[in-house]
Amino acid sequence: MYLPHTDPEREAMLNAIGVKRVEDLFKDVPKEHRFPRLDLPEPLTEMEALAALQEYAYANETPGDLISFLGAGAYNHYIPAAVDSILRRGEFLTAYTPYQPEVSQGTLQAIFDYQSLIVALTGMEVSNASHYDGATAAAEAVGMADAHFRGKRNKVVISPAVHPQYRETMRTYNAGAQIVFVGDEGQVEWNSAPEALLPLIDDQTALVMVQYPDFFGRIYDYTALVEAAHAKGALVSMAINPIALGMLKTPGDFGADIVTAEGQPLGIPLSYGGPYLGVFATKKEYVRKMAGRLVGETIDSRGQRAYVLTLTAREQHIRREKATSNICSNQGLMALAATVYMSLLGKAGLRQVAELCYHKAHYAARQISRLKGFSLWSKDPFFHEFVVSCPAPVAEINAQLLENSILGGYDLGQVSPKLANLMLVAVTEMNPRVEIDLLVESLAEVSNG
Repeated sequence: MYLPHTDPEREAMLNAIGVKRVEDLFKDVPKEHRFPRLDLPEPLTEMEALAALQEYAYANETPGDLISFLGAGAYNHYIPAAVDSILRRGEFLTAYTPYQPEVSQGTLQAIFDYQSLIVALTGMEVSNASHYDGATAAAEAVGMADAHFRGKRNKVVISPAVHPQYRETMRTYNAGAQIVFVGDEGQVEWNSAPEALLPLIDDQTALVMVQYPDFFGRIYDYTALVEAAHAKGALVSMAINPIALGMLKTPGDFGADIVTAEGQPLGIPLSYGGPYLGVFATKKEYVRKMAGRLVGETIDSRGQRAYVLTLTAREQHIRREKATSNICSNQGLMALAATVYMSLLGKAGLRQVAELCYHKAHYAARQISRLKGFSLWSKDPFFHEFVVSCPAPVAEINAQLLENSILGGYDLGQVSPKLANLMLVAVTEMNPRVEIDLLVESLAEVSNG
């Protein structure tokens, strides 16, 4: 570990706060707990530590080593080399909180560009500067709706086709609140269309949460649901796949009030689960209830374009007990990655990626559905993920696929026993036809065996 402070610097800091020794800083901790004896292994040299870490790394297999058809919220997309090249620039890689706009113009402009691109992508009016990931962004939508209604409405209707981790996170965030969640715990069947949520929406509903495309990959027109929710005075939040919006109608066109997303598909590697990027956008009328950071563009005293944190005198900074949320950090580096990715691809490039995913997934679905014992679980339109009903437990099938260096689809039996023997298959632009054909051949061996 590198510690930059010299002994004179440490002494000066201790003198400034009126303490003689570092140990005195811990005087309020009971003596028997101050410096516990830790059962730690012997220290390693830098060379030994690197060798040990490399040994661990060699035991892992990634989509770079395997053919991957695994998605379920995190996807293997191509990332242009320029994304990482820009991220590694020192002024971005080491930047943190841009509280001082006069020395943070580059970071602030990058965040402003990110917000602008998210607004254009989602069809909404304002975006914040990101949350931790897609699950926390969805949970923040619940908090924002609760704050909007000032607690007078306590019902949240969730589609069972919303990502299960998002649904769990929403409940965790609101464990101490008076919010009641309905819709995803047996009230609506897994394979139901959005219209099945309509009977659950009433004048106590604060928020209706759906996913687009949904967790099972299906694409629905949410116009009727949004209109019905608005007729009851409720807000509507959509958790979206940002790549899908390269070719699909935007949530803004449906009339959605809040849009959240996992931003990982936008130039962020899989990385064993993080760090990721929570996208959050909404209508301008709700901006003061929106958690997180917001960057605005203005003119400085010399008439030059300038960027600043705006609406910062909000509760999460000055009256925390009244805050909608106390999240005011943003995934700055991941937001920059998404900004560079979207800027490089542009509207046409993003559409091309979306269409490649769409057509390759539909080719795979057609081929798999022709195999003995396999069938498509749903006949609804889908984007780049689809559910396959399998003739054997998915875990067993995936074990056989792995023998052919194929990372199979997600076992939906992990979500619910009612979804046993169902595999969620994801296909992206990274899967050429030869890989899809190999998957089909390998599944055929399962059905013939």
